Amino acid sequence: MTGSVEQPLTLAVSPRLGEVSAVVRRPPDARFFLVLGHGAGAGMRHHFLQTLSEALGQVGVTTLRYQFPYMERGYRRPDAAPALQATVRSAVNAAGLLANGLPLFAGGKSMGGRMTSQAQAERSLHAVRGLVFFGFPLHPAGDPGQERADHLAQVHLPMLFHQGTRDRLANLDLLRPVLAPLGPRVTLDIVDQADHDFALPRRLGVDQEEVCLRLAERTARWMADNAS
Repeated sequence: MTGSVEQPLTLAVSPRLGEVSAVVRRPPDARFFLVLGHGAGAGMRHHFLQTLSEALGQVGVTTLRYQFPYMERGYRRPDAAPALQATVRSAVNAAGLLANGLPLFAGGKSMGGRMTSQAQAERSLHAVRGLVFFGFPLHPAGDPGQERADHLAQVHLPMLFHQGTRDRLANLDLLRPVLAPLGPRVTLDIVDQADHDFALPRRLGVDQEEVCLRLAERTARWMADNAS
């Protein structure tokens, strides 16, 4: 372990949306800074994001995790896209003030990653060097489609996609042809046998801590290649 500790924060989103909670985990040997949005059904304290943040700290990545307004208020239904994207911008702006010169990246789990890329496609996120997706939600479960990825053509940054082969929200046969035209700015990292939450079948004997460390190591290597 790196000895990194969590620092709670409060982010002001807008007068209408109010404030949301956030937490920064900064390892002593930090080399990069990653803003992480949560998925639609679970907040920033979800076990996967907590474990991922700890693993990223072990490889020198500071993380800022934050709540979307609906989750902060205890609601189950996500806010409309403009509110979610405004929250992404607030988190990125806060991270920029905290980064102390570290290369800044943004993304998240499922919906958090997609809202980050939509925000970037609409208007560049300040100082962000690249986007990282932990399970890009290409379509609803059981309803294959590609429309959710249309905006990626307007994202002119390096992008790293971590995707599981058993992800019911991202059929790889549909995702690959969407990403192919985007050329070298896309890196697709396939996690064999992983589902949307990056859980592997029990018979493989690999726990989530191991999977998250693998994701973290690959993320840090990619960041090193795209930090300038």
